[in-house]
Amino acid sequence: MNIFSVTQFVDFVNTSFTSAVFPEGVTIEGEVVEYRVSQDRWIWFVLKDETAVISCFATVWQLRTPLEDGMRVRVFGVPKIYPKSGKFSVTVERVELVGEGALRRAFELLKKKLETEGLFSLDRKRTIPRFPERVGLIASKESAAYTDFLRILGNRWGGMTISLTSVAVQGKDAVSEIVGAFSYFNAHPELADVLVLTRGGGSLEDLQAFNSEEVARAVFGSRVPVIVGVGHERDESLADYVADIRASTPSNAAEMLTPDRREVVAFIDGGMRHVDMAMRAALTGRRDAVSAITAQIESYARRSITVFLHQLKDFRRHFAVFSERLHAKQVACEGFHVQLFSAAAAWSDRLTRRLDADTRLLKTLDPRRPLEKGYALVTKGGRVVKDAGQVDVHEMVDIQLFRGGLRTEVKEIL
Repeated sequence: MNIFSVTQFVDFVNTSFTSAVFPEGVTIEGEVVEYRVSQDRWIWFVLKDETAVISCFATVWQLRTPLEDGMRVRVFGVPKIYPKSGKFSVTVERVELVGEGALRRAFELLKKKLETEGLFSLDRKRTIPRFPERVGLIASKESAAYTDFLRILGNRWGGMTISLTSVAVQGKDAVSEIVGAFSYFNAHPELADVLVLTRGGGSLEDLQAFNSEEVARAVFGSRVPVIVGVGHERDESLADYVADIRASTPSNAAEMLTPDRREVVAFIDGGMRHVDMAMRAALTGRRDAVSAITAQIESYARRSITVFLHQLKDFRRHFAVFSERLHAKQVACEGFHVQLFSAAAAWSDRLTRRLDADTRLLKTLDPRRPLEKGYALVTKGGRVVKDAGQVDVHEMVDIQLFRGGLRTEVKEIL
């Protein structure tokens, strides 16, 4: 018979458990009782059935599944005797919830915790690009959700670059693979304008990975906006609540990610028609304004010419009277005939030249003559601009040319 020291015996038993008896660890199913957390670091609870109990130990950073007394769970771990206490327990590596009640209760506990921390806050949710060019897709390549997503995406828009990271969407590897996919896209933000996390429907147990704290925090920590479309319309997951946009199904995620090309074409057509109508209305208004200004100029010119012609007529009448008087004087004063005639002729010639000069001057005063020579009439709001100080930079002014007109923006005041 071998004789062991206490330390040797405990080491022998623990080694036997881990290497010979349970090389792959143990899986034990039972009900959680006496659940407690010590110093925010150590977790202790008892797993029991109808006739027996066993102690379990875990750390808070290793055991992320919310537990409380009364839950039925499946514990994965290693049996061990702790040397300092001599107590036999199972060191827990992973816990799976068993039954709809336990899953639902864990869901509610974790939801409350994450909500308290602000992971569901609407203020932090980001908008996705209207027309994303690069999409990071986290899904199972073998799933119907994946094929449905791509089909609808292609039907609605197409032409995008899809970077797929295929992951397990249920089972023991699902959480780590989904978290790893988010880490990958965070390390390569140039690959995606938006991330889509999706899978088809299933039971609450099937969707457990999407209700895990690790996946919820991975969605929360994503550097790019995230759309989550998990399950059917009635299904909900914690990843849904954390996502920037929650889609009811994988197909709905594709619909929310991109617009329908037919709707975009219809929108553009409508916009073009609206712009065309607006431009036509604006041109009509400008044409009417120019016509009104032109009519005002023509009316002013006609009034000026009429006044001048009346003045000219009066001048000729007075000149005729003067000529008659001059002729009478000529008859009366025959001796001064030659001198007076020469003086009158010279004076008449001067007046004629003055009249011609005034006529030419009047023609130059015609408001339309400068336009014919390349000058322009500038107005703002229907009023003539005479001073650069009457306008500001970026104001719109109208320019009347000899033929037609322009509307332009003031870029600089010299």
